[in-house]
Amino acid sequence: MDMKLRPPAVPLVTIDPYLSVWSMTDNLYDDTTRHWTGKRQGMTGIVMIDGKAYIFMGKLLTSKRSQEACLVLKQTNVEVKALSSVYTFEGGGIELEADFTSPLLMDDLDVLSRPASYITFKVKSIDGREHDIKIYFDVTGEWCVNTPDQNVTWGRKKLTDGSEAMYMGTDTQAVLNSAGDDVRIDWGYMYLVFPGSVKAATVIHSWDLRRDFIIGGSLPERDDDLMPRAVEEKMPIMAGIIDLPLIGPKQVSTYLVVAYDDIYSVEYFGKPVPGYWKRNGLGFDDILVKAVSEYQEIKQKCDSFNKELKADGIKSGGEKYAAMLNLAYRQAIAAHKLVADENGKIMFFSKECFSNGCMGTVDVSYPSIPLFLIYNPELVKGMMRFIFTYSKMPGWPFEFAPHDMGRYPKANGQVYGVNKNFEEDTRELLMGKFLIEKQMPVEECGNMLIMAAAVCLAEKKADFALENWELLTKWAAYLKKYGMDPGNQLCTDDFAGHLAHNTNLSIKAILGIASYAVLCGMAGNTADGEIYMSAAKLMAVKWEKAANEGDHYRLTFDAAGTWSQKYNLVWDHLFGLEIFPYEVTRKEIEFYIKTQNQYGLALDSRDSYTKTDWIFWSAAMAECQDDFEKMIAPVFDSLNDTTCRVPFTDWYYTVNAQQARCMCHEGKRGFRNRSVIGGIFIKLLKDRQLLK
Repeated sequence: MDMKLRPPAVPLVTIDPYLSVWSMTDNLYDDTTRHWTGKRQGMTGIVMIDGKAYIFMGKLLTSKRSQEACLVLKQTNVEVKALSSVYTFEGGGIELEADFTSPLLMDDLDVLSRPASYITFKVKSIDGREHDIKIYFDVTGEWCVNTPDQNVTWGRKKLTDGSEAMYMGTDTQAVLNSAGDDVRIDWGYMYLVFPGSVKAATVIHSWDLRRDFIIGGSLPERDDDLMPRAVEEKMPIMAGIIDLPLIGPKQVSTYLVVAYDDIYSVEYFGKPVPGYWKRNGLGFDDILVKAVSEYQEIKQKCDSFNKELKADGIKSGGEKYAAMLNLAYRQAIAAHKLVADENGKIMFFSKECFSNGCMGTVDVSYPSIPLFLIYNPELVKGMMRFIFTYSKMPGWPFEFAPHDMGRYPKANGQVYGVNKNFEEDTRELLMGKFLIEKQMPVEECGNMLIMAAAVCLAEKKADFALENWELLTKWAAYLKKYGMDPGNQLCTDDFAGHLAHNTNLSIKAILGIASYAVLCGMAGNTADGEIYMSAAKLMAVKWEKAANEGDHYRLTFDAAGTWSQKYNLVWDHLFGLEIFPYEVTRKEIEFYIKTQNQYGLALDSRDSYTKTDWIFWSAAMAECQDDFEKMIAPVFDSLNDTTCRVPFTDWYYTVNAQQARCMCHEGKRGFRNRSVIGGIFIKLLKDRQLLK
């Protein structure tokens, strides 16, 4: 049985929703590298071996279209690890390894938030001879514009440690001037850094110099001074050649740094806020110097974590599970931006990538939290803190929790279901400005209560809940009143449309109430804890009778012959509550296994599409390891077989492995690169028993 994963897309430079570049082909040289949206953001790699040039990354695009002028260094392997994607190539008597590492280490938030990523090259001879090696690398001006008709300027500086830093950015520098989904950053500056310890020649020029390097093995002596100019006009690039000594059988290693200074990262109620790394007054040059000086230490930490997660994943769910965890890890984190509020507390804003671009969405945070509960619960608090703040403001008039904080990168208040241009200030919205039918009252109240309980249980203290007790109490009361049999409303699976009497949403309400009871107990309020826990258990009894369909449970209380994944039920297991009888889970798992399609279990009986995160949540409820692996193996197959070459999608069809798509304001889009994929870590979370 083949346990090797063919990723639909391979993460290369993945730091945040703007600095996110991938390879969307089998071989690194089959196409240009691209932003997660699919727009071209090029990197090109060429190695000259004994005077002969071989391309190993990107496409050799120039104004002269000379792709045929360069041989290809054959790719022999690619391995996606948690923090690194490692490619291996052979040809010309050498082996070349290209390692793309984004150090998203959750136990070091300064490093995680630092917008710098490493590319390490390792070379050795494999034919018994010594070889003269030069490695050419470039990045294009496409990284710092939204559209290629925008003008860029460039420059260079020598850092205090002797490193050579080249930079490029738009001439207008309209910081935080735009928001949206299919949008790339067009402010700040892209950097390419060659450490002082690396022997390199560098230049800023047009992409035609690629051909010049292939022919002559060198770069122009002076930077191009024709600026500003549009990216689409003789593509401006930053390039360097690393000249290595004669290479023998002993592996030689070198590296460079790609980084991005976004100046300000998000807007928070009208105020620009910089990245978390900047909170103590560091400048971007300081960050670059630290990235270089700490390279060895950081790389060792990343390599260690890569091994740790692979071993943990295999132990928890087998080799296929481990491979999918590795593919999900960087994506789930890099679909967020980490900043600090005015009090220095973290805010961790997600972007709904290709599902409307909403920011800090509660029902996007909810499925992602298993990953963050394992490695740093503070990041879950960072997803919730701004929701609590917003819910206390006059701009939020409802007794239930909000859906989102705005449209990335502008966190000025909810835009989903709001009859108002998202660019306008939403702080003073009145009830009449909201489209009530597009709210998710039971969904978001349940999410916030469950997340609050999960964080407090992970930290073994109720402090975070107590800071927001009034809101949690109000939302628990709302669920107690309206949650047993939800009215016609949306849930997180809003692409499926409105649904009344939703049994899975009812489970969320019941477990939200139970979560509040848990928090009451942790806070020493045993009387209210008993009241709410009793209410949850009584509702669960009613639920079991009303939803029972013999060998499974219904999609809605009033629709015989239907079914759905009851993924919300997983928290009953994780918290060790036993609100629902074990028989409910047993019947559901047995039904899921016999009902699933070639590429997984559908979301419910209405269609053949599914949600990846929910499959893993449902599978995690299985008591038998074999049942868990039976349910996740089809997801592994879907990644291998899909022809949709996009970052790990969480919404696809289980009959053909094709990405599902929806109509949004910008046209037909399919979910990709979303943070919710962190939800697949739920089995690992369950095994660690952190929440009991």
